[in-house]
Amino acid sequence: MRQWEAASWAVGQTESEVIRRVGQAVGLRASELTAPNEPILVLAGKGHNGDDARAAMDSLGGRQAKLLNLSAPETDLAALECALREEPALIIDGLFGIGLNRPLEEPWQKIIAAVNTADIPVLAVDVPSGLNADTGEVLGAAIKAAVTLTVGAPKTGLLALAAGPYVGRLEVTGDIGLLPCPLKGEIVWTEAADFRRLPPRRPVAAHKGSFGHAAIVAGSLGYHGAAVLATRGAQRAQPGLTTVFTQENVYLSIASQLQSAMVSIWRPQIELPPSLSALLVGPGLAAPDAAEALRQSVQRWWRDLEQPMIVDASALDFLASGSFRKNACRVITPHPGEAARLLNSTPQKVQANRVSSLRELSHAYGNCWVVLKGHQTLIGQSEGPIFLSSSGNPHLAQGGSGDLLSGFIAGLLAQPALGTDVALTLRYAVWQHGLAADKLQKTRTNWIIEDLADEIGNAR
Repeated sequence: MRQWEAASWAVGQTESEVIRRVGQAVGLRASELTAPNEPILVLAGKGHNGDDARAAMDSLGGRQAKLLNLSAPETDLAALECALREEPALIIDGLFGIGLNRPLEEPWQKIIAAVNTADIPVLAVDVPSGLNADTGEVLGAAIKAAVTLTVGAPKTGLLALAAGPYVGRLEVTGDIGLLPCPLKGEIVWTEAADFRRLPPRRPVAAHKGSFGHAAIVAGSLGYHGAAVLATRGAQRAQPGLTTVFTQENVYLSIASQLQSAMVSIWRPQIELPPSLSALLVGPGLAAPDAAEALRQSVQRWWRDLEQPMIVDASALDFLASGSFRKNACRVITPHPGEAARLLNSTPQKVQANRVSSLRELSHAYGNCWVVLKGHQTLIGQSEGPIFLSSSGNPHLAQGGSGDLLSGFIAGLLAQPALGTDVALTLRYAVWQHGLAADKLQKTRTNWIIEDLADEIGNAR
């Protein structure tokens, strides 16, 4: 950020103009988080974060806003406690920014403790006060924000696992007047603008053969719902055809819930459809009949199949490490527990360094694409950029969520127009999955994965 800012100052942009624009962004987000008649408390420190918070006062949409300039915590604590007793609907935290690099003194820790104890939603400006922006370390005490609106680009520390309870939902400001960013990092933040042309416009004379054939091997006794959800996810991506192969003992349960998808019984000697354009294996295969035969099929398909192949859930345990056909598309979609099994590690170690875990997984399985699910899902390979998804919320933590996502990925990759840029298509699938959950959360608090199956692909 410092290099980016310095390059902008060098061509004539001013700090005051950037602060004004950041203030507008903060004010707009604060207005979105509150109702017109709700009061907002703005906490501003001495640095540029305080300037950003003060600049937001002019962009709060007419809301009742109270500004507290805090510079002497020993004497300012009483004024803060008095303001907190008025129970504002939102607090804007502009106390400390990315320049903080040492533990806060006790009086400042008391200021932060008072804010956290009040249990009022906090919008943090750039970084929650007290958090090290480079490492995510808590410097004595840190604000626990509901939303962190970071300026320009995410700071590395905000992505650390330990920082999650303090960062809350991480969002990034739009254009604040800096030059187009002249720098690149290992991790790439995903934005809605990345998908402006997805899904691509369909030719008017197209037919179902134009959009591919997704095949899904899924479902077993007790887990038939995973096959249904994966199929619905694939259908929401709108491939031309979708076929499900499932265990005989759950065939009726699955077939009776699907109308436009074709449903067949999986047998060891079965042949995949000649028109196949993408294959998904795994959802609901926790207790398959003929497991060893299925294991052999998964390993053969992984090694030899020309078309894209996505492996999810229980089928991840069927994989053997090693390479696959040159230029073929292979995708695995583990959650941290599954990733730990594949790496002979623990979920805690996977989560402690998600980027390294993704790299290791991709390398072990032939440089495949990895969608490492969880908070801020990562998409990448053993080398190159790793893309971080910016959408989604904790209510995605429901059984069936991952099955729906893997099916949606398969339905997208089955389509010739979407299979040419695998990275962009995977990013779109994950982002759309999270965005659909965000959209549902705004309209109802008790939504379930069946609702997500109706919404995925429709969110904009």
